[in-house]
Amino acid sequence: MKLFKNRTFLLFLPASIFLIIPFYGFIHAVIQSIGGEGLAHYEEILNSERFLSSVWFSIRTSGIATIVSIILGLGFTKWFHPLLTKTSPRLMVWIPMLFPHFVWGYMVILILSETGWTAQAFIAAGWLEDTSHFPVWTRDPQGIGIIITYVWKEIPLVILLLLPVYASIHPEYYALVDSLGGNAWHRFTTVDLPNLLPVLVESFLIIFSFTLAAYEVPALIGTTFPEMISVLGYEWFYGSSWEDRPLAFAAMVLTSLFLLGLTLISYYGLSRPKWRAMRGDRP
Repeated sequence: MKLFKNRTFLLFLPASIFLIIPFYGFIHAVIQSIGGEGLAHYEEILNSERFLSSVWFSIRTSGIATIVSIILGLGFTKWFHPLLTKTSPRLMVWIPMLFPHFVWGYMVILILSETGWTAQAFIAAGWLEDTSHFPVWTRDPQGIGIIITYVWKEIPLVILLLLPVYASIHPEYYALVDSLGGNAWHRFTTVDLPNLLPVLVESFLIIFSFTLAAYEVPALIGTTFPEMISVLGYEWFYGSSWEDRPLAFAAMVLTSLFLLGLTLISYYGLSRPKWRAMRGDRP
């Protein structure tokens, strides 16, 4: 058969599998969330104060963790990318990527909890009377422990994504900006930013999507209220009431649609200048 003689289609099989399986899971979740009752479950969670609080808490926590990770990762890459061309410094920066997120969650508990190493060190130094005076940074209602864990874990990923971009920028571009009287800000906005913007947007989408839907870190060092939407969905799915299971599916479907919409908007925003340039239109 001609189909099997031309083996080009085999190259698409791995990608097709990874696309079909999540799509099947999404369709199954939509069916389970409807459950023969239409959009009743969606109306229920959208009118639920617990769900809306969880959505706001999740978006705020994930957004702060993502933005801080990108800012710190960008600054670190910009100032130290000549050093990161060497193997040893690069491996030292990427060591946190070898460990799962829940490991770093445990590290945050050991270091920053009220009975952790930092609190014990402050007490031993005489700076604190007891552990009750130490700030609450884990299992707190502001999500500080979650944010610290994700920032600590995702900065190496940002460096990994940005380092090839900085390696591809020619030093002559900076020299040209300097010859025209530009300063450090001009070098960043005219040379760095146009090359970094697509990668920065991709980094934001990757980190934000993961932190918004991840379960292990919020379950480990998060509080009971407000809770991340992943923890709330887990409680609805594995709770004592079977009637709450469609709510878990509905919550995850809405989360997926939100992330899909955010991705499409970002893609459109990045692609629009390219289409204008191809058509010769002025911005």
